[in-house]
Amino acid sequence: MQTVELLPDVTTERTVRDVWRRLSDAGLPSQAAHRHPTNRPHLTLATADTLVPEVRVRLHDVLAALPVPLHLDGTVRFAGRTPVLAWAVRPDEALMRLHEAVWRILCDAPAGGRLNPLHAPERWKPHITLARGRDAARPGTPLFSGAPGGPDDVLTGDWVKARTYDSADRSTTPLGQWS
Repeated sequence: MQTVELLPDVTTERTVRDVWRRLSDAGLPSQAAHRHPTNRPHLTLATADTLVPEVRVRLHDVLAALPVPLHLDGTVRFAGRTPVLAWAVRPDEALMRLHEAVWRILCDAPAGGRLNPLHAPERWKPHITLARGRDAARPGTPLFSGAPGGPDDVLTGDWVKARTYDSADRSTTPLGQWS
């Protein structure tokens, strides 16, 4: 499986990593415990079995729209085999257009194989994962530090780069103008 992911600006990445550290310091599951060098805050736009060269070329053109605004707004939990605690991404028009364009490129490339239907525009729940596991966060666990003049769990920034993650060899490759 290969992903198409957006990466946040340096300040946002530092803030998300701080939340990871707070969870870990509280003895709770946290993405901070995932020590693989590819682990970093990101937003998954889509996944496919493979990204063939023609798709990468088309993605390069679409990802030229970066940077686009980033809005993190509160936490969300996903139930399932492994529960997930995440920082919700509030998608604006620019992010929605980018996501739909990436999805359309992958849908138009049958050589890429299966797509994860959870990333289809009508089902996509954009988020940055904070923790995975049954005890991902207990009520009252201080996750966020206060931002002057605003709610603690709201953050704005930019999505500045894109990459792909290959689950077969656990590697990342820049996409777009960074490739």
